[in-house]
Amino acid sequence: MRLVIARCSVDYAGRLTAHLPSAPRLILVKADGSVSIHADDRAYKPLNWMSPPCTLKEGDGTVWTVENKGGEKLIITLEEVMHDSSHELGVDPGLIKDGVEAHLQELLADRIETLGEGYSLIRREYPTAIGPVDILCRDADNQTVAVEIKRRGEIDGVEQLTRYLELLNRDPHLAPVKGVFAAQEIKPQARVLATDRGIGCVVLDYDALRGIEDDKLRLF
Repeated sequence: MRLVIARCSVDYAGRLTAHLPSAPRLILVKADGSVSIHADDRAYKPLNWMSPPCTLKEGDGTVWTVENKGGEKLIITLEEVMHDSSHELGVDPGLIKDGVEAHLQELLADRIETLGEGYSLIRREYPTAIGPVDILCRDADNQTVAVEIKRRGEIDGVEQLTRYLELLNRDPHLAPVKGVFAAQEIKPQARVLATDRGIGCVVLDYDALRGIEDDKLRLF
């Protein structure tokens, strides 16, 4: 991983255009080829990014051009570099899920039609540049649906699903992608945030989901 702290401006040119004016920022260049630009707020969410596969051309050292196979470009203009270092992190073992949470994912994938009539599974643990999506499926209208599963649904889970959706919706083969936040218990604040972002909420009954007599989930 390469860490660069620099005063820079950033322009994104693709299906949409966006501009970040000059300011000190953190630029992350990961081994998978992804490039993301961060401010000193917004927790872990980048201001802008380019997902792999993409290429980085540094030019004369002051202008970086990151381009993906779709021709979208992230142009980073460096005005002052304050830090530039590279670190070998090795292979990450990945997130180890809580046993109940992992079993919920398995059960829901096996009975994906309980999300609604006409739902079909694409795959569990769908890989992305920022981690695997618990379940990727399609609804009756053939729209892609990303499902994030938690034992206890809190705001950080909604934020996690939001990041997945932003990334998945950049893939023309999947877009438009809608989200479903599923948990045994969903905190009120998480439900409000999910609703505000157009994400559906599903309360999972673990015991009922394991039983063959109960074929429905409670959707709110």
